[in-house]
Amino acid sequence: MAELNGQPVTLEELQSLALTNYGHFTSMRMEDGTIRGLSLHLDRLVRDCRVVFGVELDREQTQTYIRKAAEGVTGVAGLRVTVFDPAIDMGRPSDAKDPHVLVNLRPAGAMPPPPLTAKSFTFTRDSAAVKHIGLHSQLRIRRDAQLAGFDDAVFVEPDGRVSEGGTWNLGFVDQHGTVIWPDAPVLPGTTMLLLQSLAAPKQITAPVQLADVPNMAAAFATNTTIGVRSVSALDDVRFPQDHPVLEALRVGYAGIPGDRL
Repeated sequence: MAELNGQPVTLEELQSLALTNYGHFTSMRMEDGTIRGLSLHLDRLVRDCRVVFGVELDREQTQTYIRKAAEGVTGVAGLRVTVFDPAIDMGRPSDAKDPHVLVNLRPAGAMPPPPLTAKSFTFTRDSAAVKHIGLHSQLRIRRDAQLAGFDDAVFVEPDGRVSEGGTWNLGFVDQHGTVIWPDAPVLPGTTMLLLQSLAAPKQITAPVQLADVPNMAAAFATNTTIGVRSVSALDDVRFPQDHPVLEALRVGYAGIPGDRL
């Protein structure tokens, strides 16, 4: 199911997404009509719209579109909101100043999924702070990682700082049980921000060099779709699939109430 500005979307309206692929989005997990971090998702859409289109997105109207699309949906579902201008012209993207709101629902998997393995690549996402729809580079590198026998990719800055995963934030646990979020160009993920609001365990943001990874006690991936997912290997460094700090993060995250649409 997909709606554009509260109405069923047409193939013609979707053409610009396929042919020009310019816009931004956010993905949410809806559980019985509530969304954990809904306000953060709306903040992201408004903030990114200023960057991508140079205009102010109507926050309340956007929430109304989301509520309408989700009406009658029960249980757990994935919900994606994409903001794009159907009238965009590839030769004149500066003229795209009328962003529309596309809302679509899809099945949501169990959370958390099994542990993943990751391979490091030197790479920085374009406009790392924006959740834009230009995913070619990320998916190409994810494909390269999978062809090398791993599940996904982890990005590393040219100076050796670890940043983030293919479409997720990356966190570590040091030998003292402190959660370390890499200080590098990353997307400010809503799940990461919610986890950082927890009173425990202790958390810091600090540079993590690729050379520091073998000294870490655990690693994890996080986004709205996967919650807190163990990383069992990064390159040739192995981590335990279960760690008490990761379980504390999962319990804390599960205890954060969702916002009703």
